[in-house]
Amino acid sequence: MTTFRWYLLGILLLFGGYVALEYYRPKPLDWSPTLRNQDKIPYGTYALYDGLPQLLGTDSVASVREPIYNRLLGSEEPSLQVGRPTNVTFADTSEADGPAADSAAAEAARDQANDEAAAATEAATLPLAETRASYLFINNDFTASRLETTALLRFVAAGHDVFIAAEDFGPARRGFLADSLGIRAYEADPARLAQVVGGEAPASQSDSVQLHLLRPRPGLAVSTFRFGAAAAGYRLALTKRRPHRGATLAADERGRPVLVRLDHGRGHFYLCSVPLAFGNYWVLRPRTANFAFAALSYLPAGRPAWWDEYQKQGREGEQSTLRVLLAHPALRTAYYLVLVVGLLFVLVEARRRQRIIPVLNPLPNTTLLFTRTVAGLYQQGRNHAQIAEKKTALFLDYLRTRFHEPAPDLADETFRERLSQKAGVPRPRVDELVRLINHARTAPAVTDQQLLILSRAIRDFKQEAQ
Repeated sequence: MTTFRWYLLGILLLFGGYVALEYYRPKPLDWSPTLRNQDKIPYGTYALYDGLPQLLGTDSVASVREPIYNRLLGSEEPSLQVGRPTNVTFADTSEADGPAADSAAAEAARDQANDEAAAATEAATLPLAETRASYLFINNDFTASRLETTALLRFVAAGHDVFIAAEDFGPARRGFLADSLGIRAYEADPARLAQVVGGEAPASQSDSVQLHLLRPRPGLAVSTFRFGAAAAGYRLALTKRRPHRGATLAADERGRPVLVRLDHGRGHFYLCSVPLAFGNYWVLRPRTANFAFAALSYLPAGRPAWWDEYQKQGREGEQSTLRVLLAHPALRTAYYLVLVVGLLFVLVEARRRQRIIPVLNPLPNTTLLFTRTVAGLYQQGRNHAQIAEKKTALFLDYLRTRFHEPAPDLADETFRERLSQKAGVPRPRVDELVRLINHARTAPAVTDQQLLILSRAIRDFKQEAQ
């Protein structure tokens, strides 16, 4: 095996070791607050969802992956149409009379408000799903449209319960459920609140808050729990709009509510501002686990539970960008047919297309390079008899072409005399050159010095002959 192959094998072994190290290396802990029921990370809700049947005393716990409107009313939420319905009378919602009230923007705003009111009226006439259940929302942010809010209010008024744990119950002027219930969530201490979304660990023991259960269930040994300031950084406050009757079930050390019950019709809304307390990290800690269990224990036992995952994961299969094509057999067949035809087109076109003719550069004159290479090979052998023979043959060819001697005979005295006269070289010099040539031809080996003397003698003869 050559040295290059050893190097290549070593590189492959190092690469394989690096891949194995990266694959088996423990992954860093993910502190993202997903609150999904299949996540086992610190701020997932796998542990709570797994123990929910035992906590609620029911075997019917379903994960819901559809909007609130679809779940409660059994139909798709209607899209709002632009324009004023002709069968409904609405009051003017403008705040002042004058040219501004008649502008296009004001008219569009009134039309949208009228359309939403008409859709809400339509939703109020649809029958609710005939299932008595508790609806649970454990989210970072809770959002509900006007129609979904109407459906939730009807659902609770009919005697059901809704549990919502979130740090935000809707943006300003669009939090329909918060406005309807007369409640809002706010940051308890913005200067100390840690940024949990950035993936940080819970706050230290010194940077924590205490939450107290004001009306604990019988049999609960501990009613005070200590959470990190990042996990319990929001509080609830009642507004003056449409106040509902209810009770505060949990508060912090300063008496600010974090868990409240609001009565609506024959049912109840349970609102909690610390959704991270329901994550795996706090549920699996013995000192804080009972807070989540105690909060959910206010729900009626034995009733089926709906656990909402739509606001966190979306619809079932919604992650696929080709879900519409793959959902229908005709579109799926057409999609696969396009892929096959495209592959065949690429293969056939590649065979039909003529490959590019390469540009061939003219061959360079490498005579001198070849001569040097051959000379180097002769020189490496340390026996210069062949080089001496070649130089002798070239010298005889020089005599034939230069002095018109068709058959030079170095042993002939007459030839040497004639050569001395034609070249103008003294006879002793010619005899010495002939002696060196005969020695190079007959000697078994020619040394470096002997080859150098022969070469100089031939060069001197040629220079004098010119």
